[in-house]
Amino acid sequence: MTRMILKWGALAALVGMALYLILALYAQQEFVFAMLFLVLTASAVFVFVNKKLYAHRYIFPAVAGMGVFVIFPLMYTVGIGFTNYSASNLLSFEQVKDNLMDRTYQSDSVRYNYELFNTDAGYVIYLEGKHQNLVSAPLALDGSDTSAPVLPASDKPAGEPLAIRDIIQLRSELSELGLLTEDGRELSMASLRAFAAINAQFTLHDNGSITNNQTDVTYFPDHDTGFYRNAEGQTLSPGWTVNIGWDNYMKVVSDPSIRGPFFEIFVWTLSFAVATVVFTLALGLLLANLLQWDQIRGKGFYRTMLILPYAVPAFISILVFKGLFNQNFGEINLVLEGLFGLRPDWFSDPALARTMILIVNTWLGYPYMMLLCMGLLQAIPRDLYEASAMDGAGPVNNLFNVTLPLIIKPLMPLLIASFAFNFNNFVLIALLTGGAPDIIGASTPAGTTDLLVSYTYRIAFQDSGQNFGLAAAIATAIFLVVGALSLINLKLSKVKV
Repeated sequence: MTRMILKWGALAALVGMALYLILALYAQQEFVFAMLFLVLTASAVFVFVNKKLYAHRYIFPAVAGMGVFVIFPLMYTVGIGFTNYSASNLLSFEQVKDNLMDRTYQSDSVRYNYELFNTDAGYVIYLEGKHQNLVSAPLALDGSDTSAPVLPASDKPAGEPLAIRDIIQLRSELSELGLLTEDGRELSMASLRAFAAINAQFTLHDNGSITNNQTDVTYFPDHDTGFYRNAEGQTLSPGWTVNIGWDNYMKVVSDPSIRGPFFEIFVWTLSFAVATVVFTLALGLLLANLLQWDQIRGKGFYRTMLILPYAVPAFISILVFKGLFNQNFGEINLVLEGLFGLRPDWFSDPALARTMILIVNTWLGYPYMMLLCMGLLQAIPRDLYEASAMDGAGPVNNLFNVTLPLIIKPLMPLLIASFAFNFNNFVLIALLTGGAPDIIGASTPAGTTDLLVSYTYRIAFQDSGQNFGLAAAIATAIFLVVGALSLINLKLSKVKV
């Protein structure tokens, strides 16, 4: 009995906390996340209460984690790709309207010069206007005063007004002070010598339009673009998020300033991933063959030294290579200049920058391929090479006729995994070149060494604009490509050697 009470009590407490979280998210207008946790909570209760699903409760945490950290982010990203979500369109329509209606401005027509007096009762502000003079109640001006009434006055307070240097010392306290007149207007500090009336920046009309009280220009809500727009097409910031359909996806193929850089980066991403796999495999296979050579002594030492690049954290190696390839002070250029009189612009020339990236990534990736090839080469029967030698075959013939045919099938899934990893190799680009040099004429931040993943990151989080919707559309395209590679990998992993 006690065990049942503890069990149901713990379940009730967890459900209560989950419901509190859901209500808090709903109150913050995070409806998508509130719905996510509501579905997870309902599913958890259903699985753990239903006796027929007893076995499923052990796998439910893994399924829930996959839903929260994999499926939901993917669906959320795809959904953002159909919106204009960006730095200028972050809020909802109601939030934008509230933001605009909360804006105020200081009126130049209702302006008072003022003097500040330090009396026995406290500080007194005397306001001189064109038609009326006002005086405030005594104030402490120690940060506790945020508002104070002002009344009509005919005479100044007794004593001498404070000098400008004393007013400057009290400037922060005066700037936080609001003076309330008898007719309900609020005055705030406009300068060191004046207070001015605070008026609402916009007026909301019944048809949903708003009018700027300073310029008398009316703006209408445009739910197609997510902005308040006037008759001349001028917009107000911020805007709100709206559904724009396939515009982000069509922009990639229809806008020349985006289409050109996108396809250039796409081709470079494919070329980079393929070239990296080819170069690392070639170098790794060559070194693995050399380490299998019976005439080489000290194989353990060489094996350890050749695996070291794999043991060193990648970001350290990348930063070291960034210094080595420095155009002015890097050791590589110093050696090239001393030997051949050359000083290549590794970070300024697109072709050289891409070459540098391939060199660095080959250095980082060859130990992995070497380890794989060493294991596979040891599984090849030696008598095959002996029979090949009897037929007069040399090392090159053995490589293409014996070694590669026997190791390529078990290597293929791993090569595809390496391709998929390098297809999204963000760290290398971010630390080595940052995507530079830039592509001329691109309307989005794009570089000649950018991969699709770094290109997407720059669109979403760097430079001006921060177009999350366009970045999400490109991220969806990347997911489809990598997903297709994963399916191919699964099919090839079922091949029996």
